[in-house]
Amino acid sequence: MSNTGAHAHDQSGIEVLGELKPVYREFLDPEALAFIQGLVESFSPRVREILHARLQTQLSYDQERLPDFLPETKDIRDAEWRVAALPDILQDRRVEITGPPDRKLIINAMNSGANVFMADFEDASSPTWDAMMSGQINLRDAVQGDIDFLDPRGKEYRLNDNPALLMVRPRGWHLPEGHVFVQGKPIPAGLWDFGLFFFHNARSLIEQGKGPYFYLPKLQSHLEARLWNDVFIYAQKALGIPQGTIKATVLVETLPAAFQMDEILYELKEHSAGLNCGRWDYIFSYIKCFRNHPEHVLPDREQITMSTHFLASYSQLVVKTCHRRGVHAIGGMAAQLPVKNDPYSNDISVLKVKKDKEREVKNGHDGSWVSHPAFVPVCKAVFDEYMPSANQIYWQRNDVVISRDDLLRLPKGTITIEGVMKNVSAALKYIEAWLSGQGAVPLNNLMEDAATAEISRTQLWQWIHSPFAILDDDRSVTEELVMDVLAGEMERIRLLIGDLKFNAGRFKTAAELLETLVVRPELSEFLTLEAYPYLD
Repeated sequence: MSNTGAHAHDQSGIEVLGELKPVYREFLDPEALAFIQGLVESFSPRVREILHARLQTQLSYDQERLPDFLPETKDIRDAEWRVAALPDILQDRRVEITGPPDRKLIINAMNSGANVFMADFEDASSPTWDAMMSGQINLRDAVQGDIDFLDPRGKEYRLNDNPALLMVRPRGWHLPEGHVFVQGKPIPAGLWDFGLFFFHNARSLIEQGKGPYFYLPKLQSHLEARLWNDVFIYAQKALGIPQGTIKATVLVETLPAAFQMDEILYELKEHSAGLNCGRWDYIFSYIKCFRNHPEHVLPDREQITMSTHFLASYSQLVVKTCHRRGVHAIGGMAAQLPVKNDPYSNDISVLKVKKDKEREVKNGHDGSWVSHPAFVPVCKAVFDEYMPSANQIYWQRNDVVISRDDLLRLPKGTITIEGVMKNVSAALKYIEAWLSGQGAVPLNNLMEDAATAEISRTQLWQWIHSPFAILDDDRSVTEELVMDVLAGEMERIRLLIGDLKFNAGRFKTAAELLETLVVRPELSEFLTLEAYPYLD
């Protein structure tokens, strides 16, 4: 990002360092910026406190105190209470589709037949200034029903008469927006994403009988949910909107959050719309929490399926917790893509999606995610068959008893050279695409986002740094082995795409970044934080 020195002088107000194209300037009017500045000045200190608390918690995990249910919030877990009733428009969420707020993608996703489209400013987006700003403008146009797109071939795209309900995922607390400063400091990206969308769209959505609905990523504690709840209260008051209008679904995608599900729902009070299983990030978080426990080594990521004990336990606990509190439990992502010109492979993808959704609906989930419009009917057919009502919150799952050991149990399996190669390939290709401005990347017939790269690079780090990481052919996973695989993958890509395309890409930067991340002694918190300064 080319903003070096731009914030050297004292700045008491809000300073936008990104290029202000005419359409951006109109969108970032004085009222909108004043609203953002108010959010930032009110809540930035608490964001910093939360990030510091995360570091302290991780240090305690490093010193043997592993995640557990909190004794100080036992009363909340034991008490009988329910979240505020949801509006009718949020009762049926059986199929949700996700993707970045790209103009054509928004139209296709909202026309897909899904109940919900989650526009993702976080893991499915590369946070370039233009991507973040154009995404906000695209969503405003979608809310107004005034979004269209003309592709280079002359094909026109418009919203149909019954589009999916819009939800928005702002970036997590850990991410800064490096193009906007308040009092000389970059602002929390989550406040920027949330604030702009809310300011420009809340009233229009309410007039349409909908509301400003959100997904909240990467929460690690109920105190982080409390912070979001206070942000919602502030925002609604500032715009004169009734309290409780905002509804938010929290992604349970960190291991610490799995032990605080009740508390997270409780903190969001009248703003809760349930929990979701962010299962890829959850595996990443699991590795991160055990970073200082070298014996706690995970096998190849392809062996870590939702039937693995710790993941099955977490998924069922999400259902039990949500239903007890009267709210939705949304399942995880089916990342499969349709395979063109290969009916056999496509049939396998369809079967995988179907089996995944059957497992979820039979466990009690009230809806689930797909990444491509082609799989909306597959997911819908499964939920229609097993869940004829709008949801199955009435199914309390009192039979489910999940202990701390269930959530922490180490999955069994093997580490293979193929697993090392797949992790290197996925991380390298994703980082290169992300640095080039693409956050949702098709790889091996799957739509991958940052979570895939996070699992891949943290596994490589764990395997290199653990003496217990032994391949099934009895070799140790060493730095030299991984670097040889990386060099081989770079050469394979170069030969495949040609020197011109290879040199025009960001592969060398991506390889250097990946090497740094997997070799350094300390496991980095987030790949996206490390890569952010490299964005153009």
